[in-house]
Amino acid sequence: MNKKERYKKVIEYFSEHFPNAETELLFNNPYELIIAVILSAQCTDKRVNIITPSFYQNFPNPHTLAEASVDEVFEIIKSCSYPNNKAKHLIGMAKKLISEFKGVVPSDIDDLQKLPGIGRKSANVILSVVFNKPAMAVDTHVFRVSERIGLTTNSKNPLQTELELVKNIPEEKIAIAHHWLILHGRYVCKARNPKCLECNINTFCKYFSRKNKKSNFVEK
Repeated sequence: MNKKERYKKVIEYFSEHFPNAETELLFNNPYELIIAVILSAQCTDKRVNIITPSFYQNFPNPHTLAEASVDEVFEIIKSCSYPNNKAKHLIGMAKKLISEFKGVVPSDIDDLQKLPGIGRKSANVILSVVFNKPAMAVDTHVFRVSERIGLTTNSKNPLQTELELVKNIPEEKIAIAHHWLILHGRYVCKARNPKCLECNINTFCKYFSRKNKKSNFVEK
């Protein structure tokens, strides 16, 4: 099976079985999503969703957050990873949002990356989730799953993976494909113990095909 055929199979499968895939982060508006995305760096969505209700209540808009102290923010987010740095990023993000964008979340990838705590991956999440733009955010799940399935070949970094995926996925499917790959990596194609024998796309997965050629392939 060549790469074009594999892309077709993957897109057809997920389009049929997961037509409404979406982020598991809880938010009500673009400002809240930026907060959740910053908190989610090297932290589970489950943990972030425990933290954010209180955070949103205490800092309902950029102005209230911009006026907060690092200690105040830290106290609310201390159960997530790297709370000191994230507290500073969150306050800096709010201040920059006010000073440069009049408190409105920008819809441009370069503008988003001007906000503290927002890199290219995070910017793409916001673009795809809030603005429904054809942006492909590549986190560890997307990077791993894309290579395993055979959608990418020898990608050395997230940007290479992003560019190859965007090149081969129809524009109208790019935003949701990001969620397909993340969720598949989170629940099926796990880093250490991928559930290959339970996976519904193993018949066109390059990783499974390669492993299956070895005798007595048994899922660990």
